[in-house]
Amino acid sequence: MCGIAGIIAPNAIQYKEPLQKMTDAIVHRGPDAEGHEFFENAAFGHRRLSIIDLSETGKQPMFSDTRNECIVLNGEIYGYQDLKKKYSDYAYKGSSDTELILAMYRQKGTALLDELPGMFAFAIWDENKQQLFCARDRFGEKPLYYAQGKNGAFIFASEIKAILATGLIEPRLNREALYHFLKYGYVSAHQSIWENIKTLPPAHLLLLKNGNIRVERYWKLPASDREMGLAEAKEEFSSLLRKAVQKQLVADVPVGSFLSGGLDSSSIVALASEILPKQSTISFGYSGAHSELDFASEIAEKYRTNHIEILENRGRIADELVKISKYFDEPFSDMSYTPQYKICEAAARHLKVVLAGDVGDELFGGYNFYRIENELKQHFSYGSALMKFGLSLYRKFREVSFITNSNLNYSNILDFHQNYVRNYLSDHEIKTLGITAKYAQTYSFTPDPHSLNDIMRVDMEKYVPGNMLVKSDRMAMANSLEVRTPFLDKDFAEFCIQLPAHLKIKGEQDKIILRETMSEYWTDSIRLRQKQGFGSDVKNWFEEDDLIKLSDNLLKDKNQKLFTLIDFDAAQQMLTRDKKHWNLLQLALWSKNYASFI
Repeated sequence: MCGIAGIIAPNAIQYKEPLQKMTDAIVHRGPDAEGHEFFENAAFGHRRLSIIDLSETGKQPMFSDTRNECIVLNGEIYGYQDLKKKYSDYAYKGSSDTELILAMYRQKGTALLDELPGMFAFAIWDENKQQLFCARDRFGEKPLYYAQGKNGAFIFASEIKAILATGLIEPRLNREALYHFLKYGYVSAHQSIWENIKTLPPAHLLLLKNGNIRVERYWKLPASDREMGLAEAKEEFSSLLRKAVQKQLVADVPVGSFLSGGLDSSSIVALASEILPKQSTISFGYSGAHSELDFASEIAEKYRTNHIEILENRGRIADELVKISKYFDEPFSDMSYTPQYKICEAAARHLKVVLAGDVGDELFGGYNFYRIENELKQHFSYGSALMKFGLSLYRKFREVSFITNSNLNYSNILDFHQNYVRNYLSDHEIKTLGITAKYAQTYSFTPDPHSLNDIMRVDMEKYVPGNMLVKSDRMAMANSLEVRTPFLDKDFAEFCIQLPAHLKIKGEQDKIILRETMSEYWTDSIRLRQKQGFGSDVKNWFEEDDLIKLSDNLLKDKNQKLFTLIDFDAAQQMLTRDKKHWNLLQLALWSKNYASFI
């Protein structure tokens, strides 16, 4: 896990100082080593967090055996040892996964992405072709941003702050991205908050040659479901997940696991214990809060792990937000980012690499609202205009259920999902703030608005890379920690995405495939427990005096930079100590952090 940077321009050595500023800006991503390399028209920089091949042969930027190609990689190529056997004719100098990509590129060019597994963002400079080739992993675990700066210089980096550090860019606010943030609480994985700084989307590659940039998708989510029974599904699920965990345990440093005591992390720990008889597990909780630590302790005891339990008093929420928000280069509203930072901070005291149970809810149907949506799509009023008209009259005189109201207010479950479940502000509220630009998400498939599985696919393409993986990457890298996600193994994730919905949710039962396959690995109390989120209720947080003081300072002062972006008077109507208020507070924090660029 590392930080990468580069500048493509004639006489690239003249950019030595800006390149140094770039790698300085992302030192937290790789505190173990730094490297810079220069061609006539390309300059590469790298910050290293040493995980595989700790020797000098693993350092980056890395040249090929002919020195015609040079690569910088952020990420891990899982199962690379077996893949190396297929490319054994290459003259390897070390044992790193980075060198494998060079071997694959020499043989297959950009087509290497068809079989490259893992989480990654990389750039390869081809001196003979005078071409830059960049790519990002399928699900968006690792970030990559790029821009064209002064004198036509092409700049890329793992984080936006590194591009801004060059002084070669005068960023312009992207009002479409601002709209997306206000509506959903994060910036789309297909945009950045700056109009002239782009993000390379997940599952895309970029080619730069003769000043021309080409960006194209190289992989799509499976768009259709497979038909299979439970017995067949359980066997394949078990085999693929076991392989995924095994591949992600490979490292030249100790690997541990986050253990919340939930179904997902408990499953990862159980399978890892078959390969690592004495693994380390990390649990985190706040004193005085409803804690999951007892559940985590049960699993730790069952598998005799070296269990590290971190229990902390809640600090001053405002101070934590001010400190931690700076690691997000864009506005970000997920309430769980502060505890996520804390558990990564604690884990980094003991380990460099941890496995996490992220994305299980999106793959197996674990959220409560998926169950509601499953019920909602079955409701009798769908497709009947006459029935909806009758119900709309009826609710004027009698109280009706949440399901009935939802049927009347939304046209289908996808509409309900995007405009009730996932949103912070409505389109009308955003317009009152003075934002008229809109951003419409595009997908690699055409969602069926009545399909529960397609809603999960939408989350995999939108919410997961834009929110979940941004939070995971930034909070882990802020603490120089590598977090691996076995559930996002390509083969396993593709299998789960295609599972029929009835093997995920049926009635009140969720995560059916996981429960049926893994329940014997859990304790009795974990089998029966309900899902608990890793965060806090926003209303409780707004009861803290220090948070209200921070809010007042940032949101009730017309002179704050925020109010060059949105309308002050309209914002005052939304300071209601709820998620709308929280969303505006996060935007205010970001605008204060980046005031010099706005």
